[in-house]
Amino acid sequence: MPPILEVDALTIGFGNAEPVVRDVSFSVNAGETLALVGESGSGKTLTCRSVLKILPEAAQMRSGRITFAGSSGAVNLLDASERQMRQVRGNQISMIFQEPMRSLSPLHRLGNQVAEVLHIHRGLSLSAAKREVLEQFEKVGFVDPERAWRSYPFEMSGGMRQRAMIAMAMVAKPEVLIADEPTTALDVTTQAQVLGLIRKLQQDTGMAVILVTHDLGVVANMAQQVVVMNKGRVMEAGRATDVLGAPAHKYTAKLFAAAPMIPEVAKPARAMARDDVILDLRNVTKTFTLRAGGWRKPVQVTACRDVNLQVERGKTLAVVGESGSGKTTCARVALGSERPDAGGEVLFHPGSGQDPLPVHDMTTAQRTAFQREAQMVFQDPYSSLSPRMRVLDALTEPMDIHRIGNRADRRDKAAEMLRLVGLNPDMLGRYPHAFSGGQRQRLSIARALTLDPKLLICDEPTSALDVSVQEQILTLLEDIRDHAQLSYLFISHDLAVVARIADEVAVMRAGVIVEQAPPDTLFYNPQHPYTKALIAAQPEPDMSRPIDLQLVAKGAGAPTSWPEMFRFDGPDAPALRELEPGHMVRCHA
Repeated sequence: MPPILEVDALTIGFGNAEPVVRDVSFSVNAGETLALVGESGSGKTLTCRSVLKILPEAAQMRSGRITFAGSSGAVNLLDASERQMRQVRGNQISMIFQEPMRSLSPLHRLGNQVAEVLHIHRGLSLSAAKREVLEQFEKVGFVDPERAWRSYPFEMSGGMRQRAMIAMAMVAKPEVLIADEPTTALDVTTQAQVLGLIRKLQQDTGMAVILVTHDLGVVANMAQQVVVMNKGRVMEAGRATDVLGAPAHKYTAKLFAAAPMIPEVAKPARAMARDDVILDLRNVTKTFTLRAGGWRKPVQVTACRDVNLQVERGKTLAVVGESGSGKTTCARVALGSERPDAGGEVLFHPGSGQDPLPVHDMTTAQRTAFQREAQMVFQDPYSSLSPRMRVLDALTEPMDIHRIGNRADRRDKAAEMLRLVGLNPDMLGRYPHAFSGGQRQRLSIARALTLDPKLLICDEPTSALDVSVQEQILTLLEDIRDHAQLSYLFISHDLAVVARIADEVAVMRAGVIVEQAPPDTLFYNPQHPYTKALIAAQPEPDMSRPIDLQLVAKGAGAPTSWPEMFRFDGPDAPALRELEPGHMVRCHA
Protein backbone atom coordinates (compact mmCIF):
# COMPACT_ATOMS: atom_id res chain seq x y z
CA MET A 1 0.00 0.00 0.00
CA PRO A 2 1.51 3.39 -1.00
CA PRO A 3 2.12 6.02 1.68
CA ILE A 4 -0.68 8.52 2.20
CA LEU A 5 1.77 11.43 1.97
CA GLU A 6 5.17 11.43 0.28
CA VAL A 7 7.63 14.33 0.05
CA ASP A 8 10.31 13.80 -2.58
CA ALA A 9 13.47 15.94 -3.05
CA LEU A 10 11.79 19.12 -1.80
CA THR A 11 13.92 22.28 -2.16
CA ILE A 12 12.78 25.75 -1.01
CA GLY A 13 14.67 29.04 -1.28
CA PHE A 14 14.31 32.81 -0.99
CA GLY A 15 15.62 35.22 -3.63
CA ASN A 16 19.12 34.44 -4.86
CA ALA A 17 20.26 32.93 -1.55
CA GLU A 18 21.14 29.31 -0.93
CA PRO A 19 18.13 27.01 -0.33
CA VAL A 20 16.79 26.94 3.22
CA VAL A 21 15.34 23.46 2.59
CA ARG A 22 17.41 21.18 0.36
CA ASP A 23 16.46 17.77 -1.08
CA VAL A 24 14.20 16.77 1.81
CA SER A 25 12.44 13.42 1.35
CA PHE A 26 10.20 11.35 3.63
CA SER A 27 6.90 9.50 3.57
CA VAL A 28 4.21 8.61 6.09
CA ASN A 29 1.64 5.80 5.99
CA ALA A 30 -1.98 5.92 7.12
CA GLY A 31 -2.25 5.39 10.88
CA GLU A 32 1.47 6.13 11.34
CA THR A 33 3.26 8.99 13.13
CA LEU A 34 6.39 10.52 11.65
CA ALA A 35 8.35 12.97 13.80
CA LEU A 36 10.32 15.82 12.25
CA VAL A 37 13.02 16.72 14.79
CA GLY A 38 15.60 19.48 14.72
CA GLU A 39 16.67 22.84 16.05
CA SER A 40 14.73 26.03 15.56
CA GLY A 41 15.35 27.32 12.03
CA SER A 42 16.24 23.91 10.58
CA GLY A 43 13.43 24.04 7.98
CA LYS A 44 10.88 21.78 9.69
CA THR A 45 7.98 24.25 9.61
CA LEU A 46 8.69 25.42 6.04
CA THR A 47 8.66 21.80 4.90
CA CYS A 48 5.28 21.20 6.53
CA ARG A 49 3.77 24.45 5.27
CA SER A 50 4.72 23.49 1.72
CA VAL A 51 2.35 20.52 1.99
CA LEU A 52 -0.59 22.92 2.31
CA LYS A 53 0.98 25.56 0.01
CA ILE A 54 0.90 28.24 2.70
CA LEU A 55 4.51 29.38 2.39
CA PRO A 56 5.53 33.06 2.63
CA GLU A 57 4.96 34.98 -0.61
CA ALA A 58 8.71 35.34 -1.23
CA ALA A 59 9.38 31.60 -0.92
CA GLN A 60 10.36 29.71 -4.06
CA MET A 61 9.49 26.04 -4.58
CA ARG A 62 12.62 25.25 -6.59
CA SER A 63 12.12 21.51 -7.00
CA GLY A 64 10.42 18.47 -5.58
CA ARG A 65 7.12 16.66 -5.45
CA ILE A 66 4.51 16.20 -2.69
CA THR A 67 2.09 13.34 -3.37
CA PHE A 68 -1.09 13.02 -1.32
CA ALA A 69 -2.89 9.69 -1.78
CA GLY A 70 -6.12 10.54 0.04
CA SER A 71 -9.66 9.21 -0.31
CA SER A 72 -10.14 11.32 -3.48
CA GLY A 73 -7.14 9.76 -5.25
CA ALA A 74 -3.46 10.61 -5.60
CA VAL A 75 -2.51 14.20 -6.42
CA ASN A 76 0.72 16.20 -6.57
CA LEU A 77 -0.13 19.02 -4.17
CA LEU A 78 2.49 21.34 -5.66
CA ASP A 79 0.58 21.25 -8.99
CA ALA A 80 -2.90 21.44 -7.42
CA SER A 81 -5.08 24.48 -8.11
CA GLU A 82 -6.13 26.85 -5.34
CA ARG A 83 -9.68 25.47 -5.58
CA GLN A 84 -8.39 21.92 -5.02
CA MET A 85 -6.26 23.09 -2.09
CA ARG A 86 -9.29 24.69 -0.39
CA GLN A 87 -10.90 21.24 -0.29
CA VAL A 88 -7.72 19.74 1.15
CA ARG A 89 -6.85 22.34 3.80
CA GLY A 90 -8.57 21.80 7.13
CA ASN A 91 -10.58 18.88 5.73
CA GLN A 92 -8.32 16.10 4.40
CA ILE A 93 -5.09 17.63 5.77
CA SER A 94 -5.19 19.76 8.91
CA MET A 95 -2.39 21.68 10.60
CA ILE A 96 -1.86 22.71 14.21
CA PHE A 97 0.26 25.85 14.23
CA GLN A 98 2.92 26.68 16.79
CA GLU A 99 1.70 30.19 17.63
CA PRO A 100 -2.06 30.14 18.35
CA MET A 101 -2.37 33.90 18.96
CA ARG A 102 -1.10 34.51 15.43
CA SER A 103 -3.41 31.90 13.90
CA LEU A 104 -6.66 32.72 15.71
CA SER A 105 -8.80 35.74 14.85
CA PRO A 106 -9.01 38.18 17.79
CA LEU A 107 -12.41 39.39 16.54
CA HIS A 108 -14.31 36.08 16.71
CA ARG A 109 -15.21 33.76 19.57
CA LEU A 110 -13.28 30.49 19.79
CA GLY A 111 -16.38 28.36 19.30
CA ASN A 112 -17.34 30.10 16.07
CA GLN A 113 -13.80 29.79 14.70
CA VAL A 114 -13.64 26.05 15.35
CA ALA A 115 -17.20 25.47 14.09
CA GLU A 116 -16.34 27.24 10.82
CA VAL A 117 -14.41 24.13 9.72
CA LEU A 118 -17.59 22.05 10.03
CA HIS A 119 -19.70 24.68 8.23
CA ILE A 120 -17.32 24.87 5.26
CA HIS A 121 -16.39 21.21 4.83
CA ARG A 122 -19.34 19.30 6.32
CA GLY A 123 -22.24 21.71 5.81
CA LEU A 124 -23.43 21.23 9.41
CA SER A 125 -25.97 23.54 11.01
CA LEU A 126 -24.91 25.80 13.86
CA SER A 127 -26.49 23.58 16.54
CA ALA A 128 -24.97 20.36 15.11
CA ALA A 129 -21.56 22.01 14.73
CA LYS A 130 -21.73 23.36 18.28
CA ARG A 131 -22.41 19.88 19.68
CA GLU A 132 -19.34 18.46 17.93
CA VAL A 133 -17.13 21.42 18.90
CA LEU A 134 -18.14 21.22 22.58
CA GLU A 135 -17.36 17.50 22.55
CA GLN A 136 -13.96 18.23 21.01
CA PHE A 137 -13.29 21.02 23.55
CA GLU A 138 -13.92 18.55 26.35
CA LYS A 139 -11.53 16.03 24.78
CA VAL A 140 -8.65 18.54 24.57
CA GLY A 141 -9.00 19.44 28.23
CA PHE A 142 -11.32 22.46 28.56
CA VAL A 143 -12.88 22.25 32.02
CA ASP A 144 -15.83 24.41 30.92
CA PRO A 145 -16.42 23.87 27.16
CA GLU A 146 -19.35 26.32 27.10
CA ARG A 147 -17.19 29.10 28.50
CA ALA A 148 -14.47 28.26 25.96
CA TRP A 149 -17.06 28.45 23.15
CA ARG A 150 -18.05 32.00 24.21
CA SER A 151 -14.51 33.29 24.86
CA TYR A 152 -12.29 35.38 22.60
CA PRO A 153 -8.62 34.31 22.15
CA PHE A 154 -7.28 37.22 24.23
CA GLU A 155 -9.38 36.03 27.19
CA MET A 156 -7.50 32.73 27.27
CA SER A 157 -3.98 31.77 28.37
CA GLY A 158 -1.42 30.56 25.82
CA GLY A 159 -2.08 26.93 26.70
CA MET A 160 -5.85 27.37 26.41
CA ARG A 161 -5.47 28.96 22.95
CA GLN A 162 -3.30 26.02 21.89
CA ARG A 163 -6.03 23.60 22.99
CA ALA A 164 -8.51 25.50 20.80
CA MET A 165 -6.10 25.20 17.84
CA ILE A 166 -5.81 21.46 18.42
CA ALA A 167 -9.60 21.14 18.56
CA MET A 168 -9.91 23.12 15.29
CA ALA A 169 -7.45 20.84 13.50
CA MET A 170 -9.02 17.60 14.75
CA VAL A 171 -12.75 18.35 14.68
CA ALA A 172 -13.07 17.45 10.98
CA LYS A 173 -11.25 14.11 11.49
CA PRO A 174 -8.63 14.69 8.76
CA GLU A 175 -6.72 11.97 6.94
CA VAL A 176 -3.38 13.67 7.69
CA LEU A 177 -2.66 15.85 10.71
CA ILE A 178 0.43 18.10 10.60
CA ALA A 179 1.21 19.12 14.16
CA ASP A 180 3.81 21.91 14.42
CA GLU A 181 4.92 21.88 18.06
CA PRO A 182 1.33 21.05 19.13
CA THR A 183 2.09 20.69 22.83
CA THR A 184 4.71 23.44 23.25
CA ALA A 185 2.37 25.74 25.22
CA LEU A 186 0.65 22.94 27.15
CA ASP A 187 1.37 21.69 30.63
CA VAL A 188 2.61 18.10 30.81
CA THR A 189 -0.68 16.62 32.05
CA THR A 190 -2.68 18.19 29.23
CA GLN A 191 0.12 17.26 26.82
CA ALA A 192 -0.17 13.63 27.88
CA GLN A 193 -3.96 13.72 27.43
CA VAL A 194 -3.70 15.42 24.01
CA LEU A 195 -1.09 12.90 22.82
CA GLY A 196 -3.38 10.13 24.01
CA LEU A 197 -6.27 11.78 22.13
CA ILE A 198 -4.24 11.97 18.90
CA ARG A 199 -3.29 8.29 19.27
CA LYS A 200 -6.94 7.31 19.85
CA LEU A 201 -8.09 9.29 16.81
CA GLN A 202 -5.40 7.54 14.77
CA GLN A 203 -6.70 4.15 15.90
CA ASP A 204 -10.32 5.12 15.14
CA THR A 205 -9.81 6.80 11.74
CA GLY A 206 -6.42 5.63 10.44
CA MET A 207 -5.18 9.24 10.41
CA ALA A 208 -1.51 9.83 9.64
CA VAL A 209 0.40 12.34 11.78
CA ILE A 210 3.46 14.43 10.96
CA LEU A 211 4.72 15.68 14.30
CA VAL A 212 7.12 18.63 14.34
CA THR A 213 8.73 18.79 17.74
CA HIS A 214 11.93 19.43 19.64
CA ASP A 215 10.77 17.29 22.59
CA LEU A 216 12.42 13.89 22.28
CA GLY A 217 10.18 12.57 25.06
CA VAL A 218 7.15 13.30 22.88
CA VAL A 219 8.87 11.55 19.96
CA ALA A 220 9.48 8.45 22.09
CA ASN A 221 5.82 8.30 23.12
CA MET A 222 4.30 9.00 19.69
CA ALA A 223 6.47 8.27 16.65
CA GLN A 224 7.11 5.16 14.60
CA GLN A 225 9.39 7.02 12.14
CA VAL A 226 11.85 9.86 12.84
CA VAL A 227 13.45 12.38 10.46
CA VAL A 228 16.19 14.58 11.97
CA MET A 229 16.80 17.91 10.19
CA ASN A 230 19.56 20.50 10.49
CA LYS A 231 20.09 23.62 8.35
CA GLY A 232 17.50 22.49 5.82
CA ARG A 233 18.91 18.99 5.27
CA VAL A 234 17.96 15.55 6.53
CA MET A 235 20.73 14.35 8.86
CA GLU A 236 19.23 11.00 9.85
CA ALA A 237 16.00 9.10 9.22
CA GLY A 238 14.63 5.73 10.19
CA ARG A 239 12.48 3.82 12.64
CA ALA A 240 12.07 5.54 15.99
CA THR A 241 13.44 2.52 17.86
CA ASP A 242 16.67 2.70 15.85
CA VAL A 243 17.15 6.48 15.88
CA LEU A 244 16.29 6.89 19.57
CA GLY A 245 18.03 3.71 20.65
CA ALA A 246 21.32 4.22 18.78
CA PRO A 247 21.61 7.56 16.96
CA ALA A 248 24.14 7.25 14.13
CA HIS A 249 24.70 10.93 13.30
CA LYS A 250 26.67 13.24 15.59
CA TYR A 251 23.97 15.90 15.35
CA THR A 252 21.28 13.48 16.59
CA ALA A 253 23.53 12.45 19.48
CA LYS A 254 24.02 16.15 20.31
CA LEU A 255 20.26 16.67 20.50
CA PHE A 256 19.92 13.73 22.88
CA ALA A 257 22.73 15.02 25.09
CA ALA A 258 20.97 18.39 25.43
CA ALA A 259 17.53 16.95 26.30
CA PRO A 260 16.56 17.94 29.88
CA MET A 261 15.48 15.16 32.22
CA ILE A 262 14.52 14.90 35.86
CA PRO A 263 17.65 13.45 37.55
CA GLU A 264 17.22 9.90 38.79
CA VAL A 265 19.14 10.71 41.98
CA ALA A 266 18.30 13.68 44.18
CA LYS A 267 20.93 16.39 44.56
CA PRO A 268 21.69 18.08 47.89
CA ALA A 269 18.77 20.16 49.17
CA ARG A 270 18.68 23.81 48.09
CA ALA A 271 15.84 25.15 50.24
CA MET A 272 15.41 28.91 50.45
CA ALA A 273 16.59 30.46 53.72
CA ARG A 274 14.14 33.38 53.34
CA ASP A 275 16.48 35.74 55.20
CA ASP A 276 16.81 38.07 52.18
CA VAL A 277 13.53 38.19 50.24
CA ILE A 278 13.31 40.34 47.10
CA LEU A 279 9.63 39.69 46.23
CA ASP A 280 6.85 38.82 48.65
CA LEU A 281 3.28 37.91 47.59
CA ARG A 282 0.91 37.88 50.55
CA ASN A 283 -2.63 36.48 50.47
CA VAL A 284 -2.99 37.28 46.76
CA THR A 285 -6.42 36.57 45.30
CA LYS A 286 -7.45 37.80 41.85
CA THR A 287 -11.00 37.67 40.47
CA PHE A 288 -11.94 38.60 36.91
CA THR A 289 -15.40 39.48 35.62
CA LEU A 290 -16.07 38.04 32.18
CA ARG A 291 -18.58 39.51 29.78
CA ALA A 292 -21.41 37.07 29.23
CA GLY A 293 -23.21 38.71 26.30
CA GLY A 294 -26.92 39.00 25.68
CA TRP A 295 -29.12 39.03 28.79
CA ARG A 296 -26.88 36.76 30.82
CA LYS A 297 -25.23 38.06 33.97
CA PRO A 298 -21.45 38.65 33.92
CA VAL A 299 -19.48 35.65 35.18
CA GLN A 300 -16.84 35.98 37.89
CA VAL A 301 -13.76 33.76 37.66
CA THR A 302 -11.21 33.48 40.46
CA ALA A 303 -7.85 32.99 38.73
CA CYS A 304 -5.82 32.54 41.92
CA ARG A 305 -6.73 32.33 45.59
CA ASP A 306 -4.77 33.01 48.80
CA VAL A 307 -1.35 32.73 47.13
CA ASN A 308 1.67 33.28 49.39
CA LEU A 309 5.06 33.20 47.65
CA GLN A 310 8.49 34.55 48.53
CA VAL A 311 11.41 34.89 46.10
CA GLU A 312 14.82 34.88 47.80
CA ARG A 313 17.44 37.28 46.43
CA GLY A 314 19.74 35.49 43.97
CA LYS A 315 17.54 32.37 43.96
CA THR A 316 14.88 30.85 41.72
CA LEU A 317 11.30 30.12 42.75
CA ALA A 318 9.48 28.03 40.14
CA VAL A 319 5.70 27.90 39.79
CA VAL A 320 4.40 24.88 37.86
CA GLY A 321 0.92 23.79 36.97
CA GLU A 322 -1.50 23.37 34.12
CA SER A 323 -2.64 26.11 31.77
CA GLY A 324 -5.35 28.18 33.45
CA SER A 325 -4.19 27.33 36.99
CA GLY A 326 -3.34 30.97 37.75
CA LYS A 327 0.45 31.00 37.23
CA THR A 328 0.56 33.87 34.75
CA THR A 329 -2.00 35.85 36.76
CA CYS A 330 0.30 35.62 39.80
CA ALA A 331 3.18 36.88 37.65
CA ARG A 332 1.15 39.84 36.38
CA VAL A 333 0.10 40.71 39.92
CA ALA A 334 3.74 40.46 41.04
CA LEU A 335 4.77 42.99 38.36
CA GLY A 336 1.92 45.36 39.17
CA SER A 337 0.10 44.76 35.87
CA GLU A 338 -2.95 43.49 37.77
CA ARG A 339 -4.16 44.68 41.17
CA PRO A 340 -5.01 41.88 43.63
CA ASP A 341 -8.37 41.71 45.37
CA ALA A 342 -8.74 43.47 48.71
CA GLY A 343 -6.58 41.91 51.43
CA GLY A 344 -3.70 40.90 49.15
CA GLU A 345 -0.42 42.76 48.65
CA VAL A 346 2.91 42.45 46.88
CA LEU A 347 6.12 43.84 48.43
CA PHE A 348 9.37 44.47 46.54
CA HIS A 349 12.66 44.77 48.44
CA PRO A 350 15.09 46.74 46.19
CA GLY A 351 18.11 45.95 48.37
CA SER A 352 19.13 43.95 51.43
CA GLY A 353 17.99 45.74 54.56
CA GLN A 354 15.98 48.36 52.65
CA ASP A 355 12.34 49.06 53.39
CA PRO A 356 9.93 47.13 51.14
CA LEU A 357 7.93 48.95 48.48
CA PRO A 358 4.22 48.15 47.94
CA VAL A 359 4.14 47.26 44.24
CA HIS A 360 0.56 48.46 43.76
CA ASP A 361 0.87 51.73 45.71
CA MET A 362 4.13 53.25 44.44
CA THR A 363 4.86 56.84 43.54
CA THR A 364 5.71 57.66 39.92
CA ALA A 365 9.44 57.73 40.68
CA GLN A 366 9.27 54.45 42.57
CA ARG A 367 7.29 52.86 39.73
CA THR A 368 9.91 53.92 37.15
CA ALA A 369 12.74 52.50 39.27
CA PHE A 370 10.81 49.27 39.88
CA GLN A 371 10.13 48.78 36.17
CA ARG A 372 13.85 48.99 35.52
CA GLU A 373 14.71 46.48 38.25
CA ALA A 374 11.90 43.97 37.51
CA GLN A 375 11.47 42.66 33.96
CA MET A 376 9.35 39.92 32.38
CA VAL A 377 9.97 37.39 29.62
CA PHE A 378 6.58 36.62 28.10
CA GLN A 379 5.30 33.24 26.95
CA ASP A 380 4.34 34.30 23.42
CA PRO A 381 7.26 36.10 21.72
CA TYR A 382 5.19 36.85 18.61
CA SER A 383 2.70 39.04 20.47
CA SER A 384 5.31 40.62 22.79
CA LEU A 385 7.51 41.86 19.93
CA SER A 386 6.13 44.62 17.69
CA PRO A 387 6.05 43.44 14.05
CA ARG A 388 6.76 47.04 12.97
CA MET A 389 9.98 47.46 14.96
CA ARG A 390 13.36 46.18 13.89
CA VAL A 391 15.27 44.10 16.43
CA LEU A 392 17.60 47.05 17.12
CA ASP A 393 14.66 49.31 17.99
CA ALA A 394 12.99 46.64 20.13
CA LEU A 395 16.16 46.08 22.18
CA THR A 396 17.12 49.74 22.57
CA GLU A 397 13.61 51.00 23.39
CA PRO A 398 13.80 50.08 27.14
CA MET A 399 17.15 51.90 27.44
CA ASP A 400 15.72 54.87 25.56
CA ILE A 401 12.73 55.05 27.93
CA HIS A 402 14.98 54.96 31.00
CA ARG A 403 17.52 57.34 29.37
CA ILE A 404 20.45 54.97 29.64
CA GLY A 405 23.53 55.85 27.58
CA ASN A 406 23.69 57.48 24.17
CA ARG A 407 22.67 55.99 20.84
CA ALA A 408 26.01 54.23 20.26
CA ASP A 409 26.01 52.80 23.79
CA ARG A 410 22.51 51.42 23.30
CA ARG A 411 23.42 49.78 20.00
CA ASP A 412 26.51 48.21 21.57
CA LYS A 413 24.41 46.92 24.46
CA ALA A 414 21.83 45.46 22.03
CA ALA A 415 24.60 43.68 20.09
CA GLU A 416 26.04 42.35 23.35
CA MET A 417 22.63 40.99 24.40
CA LEU A 418 22.18 39.20 21.05
CA ARG A 419 25.56 37.51 21.46
CA LEU A 420 24.60 36.61 25.02
CA VAL A 421 21.50 34.67 23.87
CA GLY A 422 23.28 33.00 20.94
CA LEU A 423 22.21 35.24 18.04
CA ASN A 424 24.37 37.18 15.56
CA PRO A 425 24.52 41.00 16.00
CA ASP A 426 24.12 41.21 12.21
CA MET A 427 20.44 40.40 12.85
CA LEU A 428 19.78 43.80 14.46
CA GLY A 429 18.35 45.18 11.20
CA ARG A 430 15.74 42.44 10.78
CA TYR A 431 12.06 42.40 11.77
CA PRO A 432 10.60 39.73 14.13
CA HIS A 433 8.79 37.90 11.30
CA ALA A 434 12.18 36.96 9.82
CA PHE A 435 12.94 34.76 12.83
CA SER A 436 11.70 31.34 13.91
CA GLY A 437 9.64 30.93 17.08
CA GLY A 438 12.66 29.86 19.11
CA GLN A 439 14.76 32.76 17.84
CA ARG A 440 12.00 35.23 18.74
CA GLN A 441 11.97 33.86 22.27
CA ARG A 442 15.70 34.50 22.50
CA LEU A 443 15.05 38.09 21.36
CA SER A 444 12.50 38.48 24.17
CA ILE A 445 15.04 37.29 26.74
CA ALA A 446 17.68 39.64 25.30
CA ARG A 447 15.31 42.60 25.57
CA ALA A 448 14.46 41.80 29.19
CA LEU A 449 18.17 41.74 30.09
CA THR A 450 19.10 45.07 28.47
CA LEU A 451 18.26 47.02 31.66
CA ASP A 452 20.35 44.73 33.92
CA PRO A 453 17.36 43.96 36.19
CA LYS A 454 17.50 42.47 39.69
CA LEU A 455 14.31 40.41 39.30
CA LEU A 456 13.29 38.50 36.19
CA ILE A 457 9.83 36.99 35.91
CA CYS A 458 10.00 34.26 33.27
CA ASP A 459 6.65 33.06 31.90
CA GLU A 460 7.45 29.80 30.06
CA PRO A 461 10.74 31.25 28.71
CA THR A 462 11.98 27.97 27.18
CA SER A 463 8.71 26.41 25.99
CA ALA A 464 9.24 27.54 22.37
CA LEU A 465 12.89 26.49 22.23
CA ASP A 466 14.43 23.32 20.84
CA VAL A 467 16.46 21.24 23.29
CA SER A 468 19.91 22.48 22.29
CA VAL A 469 18.88 26.15 22.44
CA GLN A 470 16.98 25.43 25.66
CA GLU A 471 20.21 24.09 27.12
CA GLN A 472 22.02 27.29 26.08
CA ILE A 473 19.31 29.55 27.54
CA LEU A 474 19.15 27.66 30.85
CA THR A 475 22.94 27.81 31.16
CA LEU A 476 22.75 31.52 30.35
CA LEU A 477 20.04 32.16 32.96
CA GLU A 478 22.02 30.21 35.57
CA ASP A 479 25.23 32.10 34.83
CA ILE A 480 23.50 35.49 34.99
CA ARG A 481 21.75 34.54 38.23
CA ASP A 482 25.00 33.43 39.86
CA HIS A 483 27.19 36.32 38.67
CA ALA A 484 24.71 39.21 38.88
CA GLN A 485 22.70 37.94 41.87
CA LEU A 486 19.62 37.97 39.65
CA SER A 487 16.43 36.54 41.16
CA TYR A 488 13.86 34.54 39.16
CA LEU A 489 10.16 33.87 39.46
CA PHE A 490 10.16 31.07 36.92
CA ILE A 491 6.85 29.85 35.48
CA SER A 492 7.00 26.59 33.58
CA HIS A 493 5.21 23.33 32.84
CA ASP A 494 8.47 21.48 32.07
CA LEU A 495 9.48 19.65 35.24
CA ALA A 496 12.87 18.69 33.82
CA VAL A 497 13.70 22.38 33.36
CA VAL A 498 12.37 23.19 36.83
CA ALA A 499 14.38 20.37 38.42
CA ARG A 500 17.51 21.90 36.97
CA ILE A 501 17.06 25.62 37.65
CA ALA A 502 14.78 25.96 40.70
CA ASP A 503 15.69 26.35 44.37
CA GLU A 504 12.05 25.89 45.38
CA VAL A 505 8.95 24.74 43.52
CA ALA A 506 5.31 25.68 44.06
CA VAL A 507 2.71 23.50 42.31
CA MET A 508 -0.54 25.27 41.36
CA ARG A 509 -3.85 23.68 40.48
CA ALA A 510 -7.31 25.29 40.22
CA GLY A 511 -5.96 28.65 41.38
CA VAL A 512 -4.34 27.46 44.61
CA ILE A 513 -0.90 26.14 45.58
CA VAL A 514 -1.33 22.43 46.34
CA GLU A 515 2.28 21.56 47.20
CA GLN A 516 5.52 23.47 47.77
CA ALA A 517 9.03 22.21 48.51
CA PRO A 518 12.63 22.21 47.21
CA PRO A 519 12.85 20.18 43.96
CA ASP A 520 14.87 17.44 45.63
CA THR A 521 11.99 16.87 48.05
CA LEU A 522 9.13 17.48 45.62
CA PHE A 523 10.32 15.20 42.81
CA TYR A 524 11.46 12.30 45.00
CA ASN A 525 8.81 12.41 47.72
CA PRO A 526 5.66 13.92 46.15
CA GLN A 527 2.56 13.75 48.33
CA HIS A 528 -0.24 15.45 46.41
CA PRO A 529 -2.01 13.46 43.64
CA TYR A 530 -1.63 16.35 41.19
CA THR A 531 2.13 16.57 41.77
CA LYS A 532 2.37 12.82 41.18
CA ALA A 533 0.41 13.27 37.93
CA LEU A 534 2.79 16.01 36.76
CA ILE A 535 5.80 13.77 37.33
CA ALA A 536 4.13 10.78 35.65
CA ALA A 537 3.20 12.92 32.63
CA GLN A 538 6.78 14.09 31.98
CA PRO A 539 7.78 12.43 28.68
CA GLU A 540 11.18 10.74 28.58
CA PRO A 541 13.25 10.03 25.43
CA ASP A 542 13.02 6.30 26.10
CA MET A 543 10.52 4.14 24.17
CA SER A 544 10.54 1.54 26.96
CA ARG A 545 9.12 4.08 29.45
CA PRO A 546 5.83 5.38 28.00
CA ILE A 547 3.62 7.88 29.82
CA ASP A 548 1.21 6.28 32.30
CA LEU A 549 -2.02 7.93 31.13
CA GLN A 550 -4.12 6.33 33.89
CA LEU A 551 -1.96 7.83 36.64
CA VAL A 552 -1.99 11.18 34.85
CA ALA A 553 -5.79 11.18 34.52
CA LYS A 554 -6.19 10.28 38.19
CA GLY A 555 -4.21 13.27 39.46
CA ALA A 556 -5.15 15.72 36.70
CA GLY A 557 -8.87 15.19 37.22
CA ALA A 558 -11.20 17.56 39.06
CA PRO A 559 -10.28 18.31 42.72
CA THR A 560 -13.56 16.62 43.70
CA SER A 561 -12.17 13.31 42.33
CA TRP A 562 -8.97 13.29 44.42
CA PRO A 563 -8.52 11.05 47.49
CA GLU A 564 -10.47 12.30 50.49
CA MET A 565 -7.40 13.73 52.25
CA PHE A 566 -6.82 16.19 49.36
CA ARG A 567 -10.35 16.60 47.96
CA PHE A 568 -12.06 19.99 47.76
CA ASP A 569 -14.85 21.70 45.83
CA GLY A 570 -14.77 25.31 44.63
CA PRO A 571 -13.34 27.76 47.17
CA ASP A 572 -13.44 25.25 50.04
CA ALA A 573 -9.82 24.17 49.69
CA PRO A 574 -8.01 22.82 52.79
CA ALA A 575 -5.08 24.76 54.23
CA LEU A 576 -1.43 24.32 53.28
CA ARG A 577 0.15 22.19 55.99
CA GLU A 578 3.83 21.56 56.68
CA LEU A 579 4.36 17.79 56.56
CA GLU A 580 8.11 18.13 57.13
CA PRO A 581 10.48 21.13 57.30
CA GLY A 582 10.10 23.11 54.06
CA HIS A 583 7.51 20.70 52.56
CA MET A 584 3.99 22.18 52.36
CA VAL A 585 0.97 20.20 51.12
CA ARG A 586 -2.65 21.32 50.82
CA CYS A 587 -4.58 18.62 52.62
CA HIS A 588 -7.11 18.01 55.39
CA ALA A 589 -5.75 17.40 58.87
